[in-house]
Amino acid sequence: MYLKEFEVRWSDVDANRHLANSAYINFMSHTRMSYLNEMGLDQRHMVAHNIGPVVFYEHVYYFKEVFPGRPVRVSLEITGLSEDGMYFEFAHNFYDQKGNNVAHCEMMGAWIDLKTRKLTGLPDDILQTFLKGERSADFRTLTKEDTRKYGKTPKPLSE
Repeated sequence: MYLKEFEVRWSDVDANRHLANSAYINFMSHTRMSYLNEMGLDQRHMVAHNIGPVVFYEHVYYFKEVFPGRPVRVSLEITGLSEDGMYFEFAHNFYDQKGNNVAHCEMMGAWIDLKTRKLTGLPDDILQTFLKGERSADFRTLTKEDTRKYGKTPKPLSE
């Protein structure tokens, strides 16, 4: 399991004086990018292959409040990956300074070709690196159908 520690700053707190939901999202995003960088998939590689990550959804479950002045650790586990690496799924857990699990997130995303603006699989060298990453106990191979499991489709505004 990959772990990243964060200081909860004043700017991370909302009107209720606890960690704002937007800060949870930012901490998870930072954790993912740090993980990818440490795997060798940094901005230089993304630029060379003209790809970037996109998020389909992030479902966050909050268990306990997090306050400023105390560190929080964010974990990352790979819970799913398609055979070509196009789709990925991560789980994040938030832990307080005592190791208590204070929040959980399930997220799914994909890789986009920045020229064609279409989803794309990973180049083989990057895919091989991804395949070596630590997987969760409930890891699964993703398909396009997994990206539609909630049956949500865009709906036009009706006036």
